[in-house]
Amino acid sequence: MSTIKYKRVLLKLSGEAFSGETDYGIDTPTLTRIAKQIKQVMEMGGDIAIVVGGGNIWRGAKAEQAGMDRVTADYAGMLATVINALALQDILEKEGVATRTLSAINIQQVAEPYIRRRAIRHLEKGRAVIFAGGTGNPYMTTDTAAALRAIEIEADVLLMTKNKVDGIYSADPLKNPSATKFDRLTHLETLDMHLEVMDATALSLCLENKLPIIVFDLQATRSLERAVIGDPIGTLVCSEKGND
Repeated sequence: MSTIKYKRVLLKLSGEAFSGETDYGIDTPTLTRIAKQIKQVMEMGGDIAIVVGGGNIWRGAKAEQAGMDRVTADYAGMLATVINALALQDILEKEGVATRTLSAINIQQVAEPYIRRRAIRHLEKGRAVIFAGGTGNPYMTTDTAAALRAIEIEADVLLMTKNKVDGIYSADPLKNPSATKFDRLTHLETLDMHLEVMDATALSLCLENKLPIIVFDLQATRSLERAVIGDPIGTLVCSEKGND
């Protein structure tokens, strides 16, 4: 069995990852494939935490454009992430993976409150940990939540999954076939070029804390396993000194 390079990882799953080939909702076969990959990494000895988005259920930006109050729209989005977290928890447990969901918003009937030390303890006990509710604050994306939680649990890497895109490109490769793929970038280069990896707040957090990021396509064969063992996959974003 391959040796793990990144022992503790934070996996960011967008809402798109939950909907599969559909435009809305949760696609069970897609989620099952993701759960099997997570299980594989844990069986290799890795600690894995997951931050989930909610765009497959609710788009706060669209609601705001339609006239909804921004704060209200963002809180609705946080609730959408809880739905996704519970769906992922259920499928992981059906795969035999002990799982705990921790929420940044108080919803005790279905999830534990987010407490950093509790999250780390769950990881130490070999459980998958799902972080729901974003940061618990409006105006903050789930990308920012992913960067924040990764730093808090002292993750070795932040794994950013993309839908049908195998890394960072100079432009959207789904719209521009001539877009150039980057194999490796620094945090500063990514910020300066305004590449659409994550929002600037999240990327700045990673920069300040020298947290490496791997951007890859989760649908590719053995992609999660390859990422944690350090195979060249997707695009690596790291510090100027090359720390990865």
